[in-house]
Amino acid sequence: MSRSGTLRIALKEIVSFLDGYLDTGGTPDYPGALNGLQVAGPERVGRFAVAVDARESVIEAVGGWADLLIVHHGLFWGGLRPLTGPRYRRVKALIDGKTALYSAHLPLDSHPEAGNAVILARKLRLSSLEPFGDYRGAYVGWRGRVDSPRRALGDFTARLSEVLGRDVTTIPGGPAILESAAVVTGAGASTLEEAAEAGVDVLVTGEAQHHHAIDAAELGVTVLLGGHYETETFGVRRIAEILTDRFGIEGRFVDSPTGF
Repeated sequence: MSRSGTLRIALKEIVSFLDGYLDTGGTPDYPGALNGLQVAGPERVGRFAVAVDARESVIEAVGGWADLLIVHHGLFWGGLRPLTGPRYRRVKALIDGKTALYSAHLPLDSHPEAGNAVILARKLRLSSLEPFGDYRGAYVGWRGRVDSPRRALGDFTARLSEVLGRDVTTIPGGPAILESAAVVTGAGASTLEEAAEAGVDVLVTGEAQHHHAIDAAELGVTVLLGGHYETETFGVRRIAEILTDRFGIEGRFVDSPTGF
């Protein structure tokens, strides 16, 4: 692959826009998230790629094609560790491919326009959306009313499966007829208690742990698991559209599902 095109935008201009639009500096996050530019690259960007994970296969796929890779899950979740094994290979592939890396974790889950949760909530036709899922004083998800005053759980689950393009796992607990739902993408089952307190009938998220099955039954909230990966493709796809519209440069989504 080779880079082409005459229009090239300063990397620092794109980074400044993303930092401001996503509020990476003002959104609380896990210490290892390191939101923003994680690895420097070319001074100017002609083409970019977006993906959910900064995994080795994704980085290698865009090397030589994209000047910038934007991801939801970045490189440094384990904290300060030696650059050996896969950690070394990822960074080396970025440098060898002359590709900068930008990461946005919770800022891209919670954003009111380009966030994973709000986009999925709208695709599920939820209305009267309100912030949901407190994390250190910020919100990482949304809750709202289902599109009919009373909607069968089976119909709602089928809609979610259609949107995500995969089977959905149901952890029972709530009513068979729904009036409200909450969406926290990725590993959002930790918000079950908050969902119960808010009177939510069903919580849509990506994955859960063993104890969440017990919690769901005892709290009276059904949990629908659509896959961590599948529930978090929406934000980076939307960012690609925004950057292309704003700067006129070519971008593409690199699909690399994990099955979870």
